[in-house]
Amino acid sequence: MRPADDDQLTARLKFKRTGEAMAEGRPPLSPTTPRAELQQARLRETLSKPRDWRFGPEDRQQLSKPRMLLPITRSPILGGDRDFIFDPSRQVVDPVPADAIHPVVEISPSEAVARLTVTGHGMAAESVRSTSRGKIQHHYRAPMHMLVMYEKGERRDGETFVEGLPRSALRNLERKLTFVPAGREFHDWHELRGSQMRLMYFYFEPERLTALSKRGISDLPDSPRLLFEDETLWNTALKLKTLVESSAADPVYFGSLGTLLMHEVVRFTCGMPSIQPQLQGGLAQWQQRLVTTYIQEHLNERIPIGTLAQLVRLSPYHFCRVFKQSLGMPPHRYQTKRRVEQAKLLLAHRAGSMTEIGRAVGFSSRNAFATAFRKAAGIAPVDYRRSVAPPITYE
Repeated sequence: MRPADDDQLTARLKFKRTGEAMAEGRPPLSPTTPRAELQQARLRETLSKPRDWRFGPEDRQQLSKPRMLLPITRSPILGGDRDFIFDPSRQVVDPVPADAIHPVVEISPSEAVARLTVTGHGMAAESVRSTSRGKIQHHYRAPMHMLVMYEKGERRDGETFVEGLPRSALRNLERKLTFVPAGREFHDWHELRGSQMRLMYFYFEPERLTALSKRGISDLPDSPRLLFEDETLWNTALKLKTLVESSAADPVYFGSLGTLLMHEVVRFTCGMPSIQPQLQGGLAQWQQRLVTTYIQEHLNERIPIGTLAQLVRLSPYHFCRVFKQSLGMPPHRYQTKRRVEQAKLLLAHRAGSMTEIGRAVGFSSRNAFATAFRKAAGIAPVDYRRSVAPPITYE
């Protein structure tokens, strides 16, 4: 290996107070070569150290461009002390090996987004904002865990994919989270419906999460999660996002919040209930929305109480109690009510026979459908159809 190549590969930035920063923009190599092992070791070393936080508007605009960093202690162009400045003459132009993988999400086209990245304490947090209405693609596969936080965004077209899970074409991504285990592929593309997309990428060293998972918790599972909601994770991630985008951020606070977020990720992926204040008024608004949406999308299925309880990270017993407190009925009765409401719509449009409609909303037989419908609506489904559906005319 030539010394010049090694110097370019491991370009470092010295700060007066906080140590070294990651040389962003150059993807690490797959750990199958000595050069790759050296680069990954240096990446882990960088992530374990804090970095200075001060970014100017020009810095943020440039963060979407994959260029090398040059050390600088003062930049009159940027208006005072700055930690780094980009130099176009030092761009990496040598080809990337075939086995290269990216330590951060690759976004194409890169000029369609503005990116701001902060690293330290075994993790990295990256703020991404896009305003282009054209097609934007995000791709990731690396030996680091990743949590995606969609703060705002609605797409008119697109899909999200995590290796090991079915693809999702969900349009409204607001307040959704996605967990990508180390080594899994993540791909997202979208064309915006609204004005902009705002999201965060959080990258975690597997060693840090594994260490946390061994503190009284079972081994960290290798299970991805796609476009889910969790209030505990969301609140912590939102604090980190606000801190990263703040002009007066605190590295110590960043480290504390980062450690807390890693704890929450471990607890969530291990299926442990979240620690929340005792609910006095039933389910929280986000919990109620999540559970009722899930029931509506799985009307024709038998939904175990444990599945619903796990969605909102409560024990089955506590979930049943607060569900009834919030909605006035147990979960199974609520599902039956929603089935009957859906059946009314189908009956009004004469969408099939009684048996077909009953099965479409989750009843095993015509008799079971008729009994449940009569109990909920006070009328037999046949009579209900006669009262609301237009008569069939023959020409």
